[in-house]
Amino acid sequence: MEMPGVAAAVALALSLIIVNLAGQCSGQLQFGFYNGKCRDGNGFQRNVEDIVKQKVKEKFSSDTTIVAALLRMQFHDCFVNGCDASILLDVPNGEKTAPPNLSVRGYEFIEDIKTEIENTCPGIVSCADIIVMATRDAVVESDIKKMGTGWYPVQTGRRDGRVSSAQNVNLPSPSIPVPQAIAAFSSKKLSTIDMVYLLGGGHSVGVAHCGLFENRLYDFKNTGNPDPAMNTTLLQTLQTLCPRNSGSPNSANLDQDPLKSSSVDKSFYEQIRLGNGILEVDQQLALDPNTRFLVARIAGSNDFSFQFGRAMIKLGAVDVKIGRDGEIRKKCAAVNSPNRSSDGNVFNLFG
Repeated sequence: MEMPGVAAAVALALSLIIVNLAGQCSGQLQFGFYNGKCRDGNGFQRNVEDIVKQKVKEKFSSDTTIVAALLRMQFHDCFVNGCDASILLDVPNGEKTAPPNLSVRGYEFIEDIKTEIENTCPGIVSCADIIVMATRDAVVESDIKKMGTGWYPVQTGRRDGRVSSAQNVNLPSPSIPVPQAIAAFSSKKLSTIDMVYLLGGGHSVGVAHCGLFENRLYDFKNTGNPDPAMNTTLLQTLQTLCPRNSGSPNSANLDQDPLKSSSVDKSFYEQIRLGNGILEVDQQLALDPNTRFLVARIAGSNDFSFQFGRAMIKLGAVDVKIGRDGEIRKKCAAVNSPNRSSDGNVFNLFG
């Protein structure tokens, strides 16, 4: 049952997000960009965000791991060439082929949503916007209390990029030192606070395979010993799960709270304060002087969803293509053919 006053508090918080960020819209990137722009073959107006929401709801009912998949996809897309859906392109030596992206999934699902929208109002909605909208809706679905507190507004109006190259993929590694991670996020105009919310929120769901943290279990930084920052009980569990030099395909939940490992919430921060971080960078967030006070504050706060939503809005605005830059792809996996206008319905959208 929903607690009294929660719905009103959530509505107020979300309205404050919109008010506070209203002046931060970048060019044509805005809240409600598609309002009134999608009409089906019978001339009836359709709500693009509702179409995406329904598809995500259906997907989540059969596959809760789609939440982690979409969060990872948006991060990997936005951090390389900006949020332009370049990660979706099936091209030789494209972003998909870069080592950090080999385990990214959810491509078929985004294409499925795109097909649904194209069948309703073709040439209107970008694949880049679909990624951002679907990720938000997946976060909402992960809310185990089903109180709607995970919802945040998303800006839309992005255009799809035409270039995808594995050489451009330079993502922070799971063992990146916190100061270097701060610099990497800063280069995308994301603050240290944004980074802590994005890494923590993104890693509150999903798993990591043994190969990403085995060094912490046996030979941390060539010391011949495990990472002393890891909780000893967790260490023993992971050593059993991932025997030394075994090449084990096993994986561990990034959030070690078994009741919340499928929900985007603050429990991740509580766990890393207990030494239960799986990835080195996650554990270091709770130890590094630049971030440990933020981790402590978030772990004890009641506004995680609000602040995570703000950080996701900022991530979604990284180096976007707008106006007549880029295109509205017909299919997310391929750029438009030369004989098809790459502007789609650009003149209907922009004047």
